[in-house]
Amino acid sequence: MKYVFPILLGRLARVLARARGGGSAYPGYLVLKLAPSFLTDVTKQFDRGVLFVLGSNGKSTTTHMLSEVMRAHGLRVFTNPTGANLPQGIASALLSEVSVFGKLKADVGVIEVDEAFAVELSGLLHPSTVLMLNVQVDQLYRFYETSRVADMMTDTAETSSAHVVTNRDDEYLGPFTNPALDVTRFGASSDLVAAAPHGLQNANDFASAGERAALGAEAEVTGLTASGATILLGSETLEVRLPARGLHYAVDAAAAIQAARVALGAEFRSDRAVAAFAAMKPAYGRGERLKIGSDEAEFIMFKNAASLQLNLDALGTAPEQVLLAIDEGTPDISWIYDVDFASLDHVDVVSGAKAWQIALRLEHAGIPIGTVEPDIEKAIDLMRALPAPSTKTKNFIVNYEQMMIARKMLGYPDLEKRA
Repeated sequence: MKYVFPILLGRLARVLARARGGGSAYPGYLVLKLAPSFLTDVTKQFDRGVLFVLGSNGKSTTTHMLSEVMRAHGLRVFTNPTGANLPQGIASALLSEVSVFGKLKADVGVIEVDEAFAVELSGLLHPSTVLMLNVQVDQLYRFYETSRVADMMTDTAETSSAHVVTNRDDEYLGPFTNPALDVTRFGASSDLVAAAPHGLQNANDFASAGERAALGAEAEVTGLTASGATILLGSETLEVRLPARGLHYAVDAAAAIQAARVALGAEFRSDRAVAAFAAMKPAYGRGERLKIGSDEAEFIMFKNAASLQLNLDALGTAPEQVLLAIDEGTPDISWIYDVDFASLDHVDVVSGAKAWQIALRLEHAGIPIGTVEPDIEKAIDLMRALPAPSTKTKNFIVNYEQMMIARKMLGYPDLEKRA
């Protein structure tokens, strides 16, 4: 009974926040103020434990992949699908699932977690498996040093009660070990990494291939196509369809499969994992294709130099129509001068609060610009007005906040509103 009032009040706050068009984390903040033990008590109900997903980039995508693989094994999964990864965001996601008495019908929690709050959350949620994806240069205004982010992740990994899955190819994370834990690794073959235009964009690369290879990887990406990947899982070779293109998505898939494998133990079946990927849709705003008139808008989301570079590298050929937008959700974009824009031969519309900064960078790179329109809603109207592309695809390369606005303008509410 102790959660009835906080949950009802939190749900009322959700309704009011929706009516105002945002504020999805506030209801969770309110519940945690009224009931500080809410997260711990609710997640204790997961018979199969809690799985944490950490990393500078790829958390939402990998959380989505891992959730779908676990569902393919017949489990009821709770997750935070919009990427709300702070304590209040996770509490808000739980609000849409629990009964008024705090009961939750789920077998396992697959939760994306912000690195700065990961140790705190591990003390509340007691993860049985911690998956560490990568350490890439991100939010230096907040984290100061990438090594500090690595320490946050490895400190969290030390709290796992059973399994740690880490990135063999990341020099910060690959060497992690703890004799009390089952530590396994994922990665990509040396040939694939060498063939990628800018590698995997990890913040620190191994000094020698021998050091990297010595660690081994239980799940390794050995082949890549425009729509899929070959993953060597132990002695078994899996052909996996990817929900979005690029080597980084293939590596995320290997990470998700290995995490599911150790979490499920003897119950894991590779054919079910492959089937999950075959039916999988892209994660929220990450490679999604949404209708825009008679054409489709493909959303390519980024938040830092590494994610932007990896997504640009995955384009293959220059897109026919492109909108590029960044707003104040990315306060310092000086890193944009480290990005190679060679995969673009033009940009039709530049938008967001940082539009003129992007335009200056593109000018330095010699990339023609059609229009600079800082207002994202007007910019989307300009994209709508362009002639139908022969590819039937209008590419939206945007950060998170601009993606949210664009989706709503195209008639697609966020996942919180569909809950």
